[in-house]
Amino acid sequence: MSPATADALPILLRGLKLPTMAREHAGALVRAEAENWGYRRFLLYLLETEAGERLRGRIERLIKESGLPGGKTLGTLDEARLPEKVRRQLPSLLDGELVRRGDNLLCFGLPGRGKSHLAAALGREWIQRHQLKVLFIPTFKLVGQLLVAKRDLKLPSALAKLAHYDAVILVDLGYVPQGREETDVLFTFLAERYEKRSVVITSNLVFSQWDQIFKDPMTTMAAVDRLVHHAVILEFTGESQRLQAASKSPKR
Repeated sequence: MSPATADALPILLRGLKLPTMAREHAGALVRAEAENWGYRRFLLYLLETEAGERLRGRIERLIKESGLPGGKTLGTLDEARLPEKVRRQLPSLLDGELVRRGDNLLCFGLPGRGKSHLAAALGREWIQRHQLKVLFIPTFKLVGQLLVAKRDLKLPSALAKLAHYDAVILVDLGYVPQGREETDVLFTFLAERYEKRSVVITSNLVFSQWDQIFKDPMTTMAAVDRLVHHAVILEFTGESQRLQAASKSPKR
């Protein structure tokens, strides 16, 4: 390769928006000459490096935009404390097919049973393994955002923005402020995603108690009907994991 060509190559690669290839080509050329690579292997190496860097950047961006809590990962999840039925479902949940189908995941149980931790861990794995778009958000916060959008006559655009997420993880559904306006925008959100995009819900209230959220019986029935139509339902039983951890603390 002539000096002129060597100088022009990184400029051309950056112009073609291939920054990793532009950065790595010189070192790759030295290695190719030392190991007697052919042109095809040399090009394949550069393209794989570029693709790998883009994938890492995409995953980092998706995680940053997801709102997922940093500490709630699959690695920090104590699977032994999960109910047996939940553990059996875990491999099929990790493969991402539930999200691709637009099905829902509903997690019920008393506080401290690991519902939110599992939901967050699944969301992170869906991003890292399958590059799915995930949003992790407390239910009260989402409802607040939708109320502001409705007040500003921007509810359709807010719902359209949420529709870009393959899965929205709603945490603590049972703690929604119990006003008519709040439940109306929450129901509208659930109805908009019905059979289109996935919703993951964690709640300490079983379906028979959802009249505490959706005050109107017909609205409650309609919300439950939409959620369970295509859904996996997990029940989190046993003792509180937070209380178990606190009892083992040296301070205790």
